[in-house]
Amino acid sequence: MDHLLPALTRIADALERLAPPPPGALDLSKADAFVWHPQRGTLAPVPAVARVDIDLLQGVDRVRTILLENTRRFARGLPANNAMLWGARGMGKSSLVKAVHACVNAEGLPLALIEIHREDIGTLPLLLERLRATSRRILIFCDDLSFEREDADYKALKSVLDGGIEGRPANVLFYATSNRRHLMPRDMIENEASTAITPGEATEEKVSLSDRFGLWLGFHGCDQATYFAMVEAYAAARALRIDTRTLRAQAAEWATTRGARSGRVAFQFIEDLTGRLAT
Repeated sequence: MDHLLPALTRIADALERLAPPPPGALDLSKADAFVWHPQRGTLAPVPAVARVDIDLLQGVDRVRTILLENTRRFARGLPANNAMLWGARGMGKSSLVKAVHACVNAEGLPLALIEIHREDIGTLPLLLERLRATSRRILIFCDDLSFEREDADYKALKSVLDGGIEGRPANVLFYATSNRRHLMPRDMIENEASTAITPGEATEEKVSLSDRFGLWLGFHGCDQATYFAMVEAYAAARALRIDTRTLRAQAAEWATTRGARSGRVAFQFIEDLTGRLAT
């Protein structure tokens, strides 16, 4: 066997050179916000987050206070809950997450924000494994999270959020937004319940994912007074020279043509108005 030892050593050395080195800890010192790219196993720094100032978010005072306090506690190393922001479209769910992150960092509590895309949820366990080696407090954020019938990723997410032998890293919190309260179409839940041998168990399996979020924060459509408050806040922030009566009349017409009143509609109106006033 002695004459085989040099050959085996050379083979082992060659295999070691060919094998990629094990991934190290992710570098979170480059920025306060990142986007997860699982194909490369890297975090892309985001120099400037596209966000709205927290004071401009109108009509969401209660949920804003709850999410801000939960995030502050987490940034200070205290117990905090994963959060699901669900409800009407365009009412500031994702804007609130980004605004809260900026607000907490401005208060001197260094907190990293990592966005993971919906289609990459299956790689969340890999991301968490990489983040275990870091000490910085981290918010993982998934915008517009939902699942369809053929998706199996929701089972992996359930295990990551509340379960599994390793559990969620203590320095990581998960925030998600969705238009659906239970993250799945109602007909998907009802259909599976109607065809299952034990309907109750089928329903529980589908809705139990939502139970992994300690905070359920609901966002609902706004009335006209709240819509006007949104418009006026944006107009004041941009110092637009227009009287309140004209501003409201044009904002009401804009909302009528869109068939909805929301924070997104208000922002789109202000974008249009800003351009018109500048010409």
